[in-house]
Amino acid sequence: MRAIPHSSCGRAPVNFVTRHCATRLFHGPAVAPTWRPSSALDEWVQREARPISLRRLTFFGRTLTERRLLDSANYCRLELPTRIAHRLRDIQTLPYVVVANPHLAYVYELYLGAFERFRRIPEIRTLDDCDAYCKVLEETLKEHATVIPRLAIGVLEVRGLMKAEATDRFMQTMLRSRISRRVIAEQHLALTETFNSPWHFPNAQPSHDPNAEAVGEIFLKCNAKEIVDRCGRTTQELVKAVYGAQVELPEINVDGHPDATFPYVLSHLEYIIGELLRNSIQAVIEQRKFKDAKPPPIEVLICETAQHVIIRISDQGGGIPTEILPHLWSFSKGPRREKRLENLARVPKLLGTLQELQIPEDAPYAHPLTDARFAKGPQSSMQHGSLSTLTSRPPNLRLGIGLPMSRVYAEYWAGSLEIHSLEGFGVDAFLQISKLGNKNERLTTRATMDAI
Repeated sequence: MRAIPHSSCGRAPVNFVTRHCATRLFHGPAVAPTWRPSSALDEWVQREARPISLRRLTFFGRTLTERRLLDSANYCRLELPTRIAHRLRDIQTLPYVVVANPHLAYVYELYLGAFERFRRIPEIRTLDDCDAYCKVLEETLKEHATVIPRLAIGVLEVRGLMKAEATDRFMQTMLRSRISRRVIAEQHLALTETFNSPWHFPNAQPSHDPNAEAVGEIFLKCNAKEIVDRCGRTTQELVKAVYGAQVELPEINVDGHPDATFPYVLSHLEYIIGELLRNSIQAVIEQRKFKDAKPPPIEVLICETAQHVIIRISDQGGGIPTEILPHLWSFSKGPRREKRLENLARVPKLLGTLQELQIPEDAPYAHPLTDARFAKGPQSSMQHGSLSTLTSRPPNLRLGIGLPMSRVYAEYWAGSLEIHSLEGFGVDAFLQISKLGNKNERLTTRATMDAI
């Protein structure tokens, strides 16, 4: 395999643009990319991302004034092209035969277009500038809705051309960076919407209400029990829509510390818990030995400590098959490759948390999930940001990326996700969340990638 060449002056790999590749959404032959140097990309790659934390985002958004809003816009203006530039460089350093895959080449071209668009935006000095910038952000978020299925299909198709560990590391890095960019962009869009809303007064004193429901996209007091209950009900409805209303579903029992709360991006937490409950419910009802008996319940235990909230989800669904267990956290390894490719191709649009699938309203498996952030306030109009439905794909549409993606989301805010399987009995999933919100996002830096 041949890596992408470096320029003669010893600088980073030259930039390239793929032309006319992957013109159809998920099919089409790869076309050899053309090459061109990019000094602008070289310059932006030299910058390091400035990490954020939930506490920092909350503090900034709580004291929302015109000056703060413009500062937020300019932070996005510089941070987004920096983070995109690092991912472009990551793709450039892949073997050429891998980059020529139509799906990975398509992602590269999307990222390159976004980089060129963002880096040319001048300093944002007025509210009109901010509004114009928000339109660019919204358009870009929508344009990139197919990135995750494209990446997932691409890494499956290039299996054998790279070591599986390298493709998994690449996928995790791309996902972490994507999450970070969406958090930054959606937080600024949410703050702008708040600032421009009728119930916000720009000339009023900044609010310091400790009981405020949310600051932008950050829900200040996520209640683990409420989220488990809500995700459980929605998942049960999805399962019934596929397996039939007559199917007897396991109960979901919640115990421990029901009042535990913590700051978090609500859509991230709903995705993780939704995927874990989906796996447990399906495993239990598909166990043949329970078909003529009441299925055993799924037990959820919530534990609160000074620094963390830990959620354990336990089922008696027979455990994880031995052929899958070694590849549980891999995007590229494991059996059922062809079925995974087939199912991924059926996903029309897949955003950062798999929760905003473009599904017809009359589809039998489309079940809205009430977004708790707006239970006491105005409904958001930003469909790309307020991920207000739980994973709405039918349960039998298995993508094979739910657990590895859930771990990426859990670890992003300095948490963790572990799975323990007892063959023939069931599974325990342990989700640990940083309770204080003071941990920086976990990013893959340029230095660590270059060291690989």
